Amino acid sequence: MCRIAAADGVTHLVATPHSNYSYTFDPDLNRQLRAELQEKVGEKPKLLLGCDFHLSYENIQICVKNSKDFTINGTSYLLVELPDQFIPDHLSRAYYDIQVAGLKPIITHPERNPLLQRKPELLENWVSIGCLVQVTAQSYTGGFGSKARKFAEKLLDAGEVHFFASDAHDVRRRPPLLSRCYRKVAKEKGKEIADLLLQKNPEAVINGCPLPPQPDWTEVHGGGRKRSWFSFLSGR
Repeated sequence: MCRIAAADGVTHLVATPHSNYSYTFDPDLNRQLRAELQEKVGEKPKLLLGCDFHLSYENIQICVKNSKDFTINGTSYLLVELPDQFIPDHLSRAYYDIQVAGLKPIITHPERNPLLQRKPELLENWVSIGCLVQVTAQSYTGGFGSKARKFAEKLLDAGEVHFFASDAHDVRRRPPLLSRCYRKVAKEKGKEIADLLLQKNPEAVINGCPLPPQPDWTEVHGGGRKRSWFSFLSGR
């Protein structure tokens, strides 16, 4: 997977194992495995650690006390995963509590969530209170079906996408590729937007910096942007 990513132009991969009721999250083991894999891979891509964080009460309490074990590359950015079957009433409060603790929640793959597909206003509200949004690149290019693709396009049109990531799991069905997504964003929204969502914003996250100024999305739909980097961050 690392070789495939590097050949596609990916410079950094963030490994984000789950922390939920099904999977035990072990930061020390994760660091050991990352170091072993980096030694085998070499310099490219650069491997970083994070977590696909389940918003349970217990998880939040642990994370607030020792957030660097869970956040992306030890920064203040925390990747959070929504449940597929229901949206708890207290979720907005959970996002608020995370932000009060000094963390910045990044909601992962909402375009694939059937509940949010039916109630997009929920995501709009979370973005309005400071949450960021990461969409799976393969969703945007059609790899998860037409519903996920259309919702990803709708979120992008609404300015509710801050990152595209590969969300890679294997070398065939869900490989760590981003170039096709980059090309589609560049074609439909312009190269500057593609650079922002697939390079500049992710680069700010892994370095623990504020995001660069975001565009006025009312002016983006026509495309016609300039400037181009071809450097990518994978979100999983």
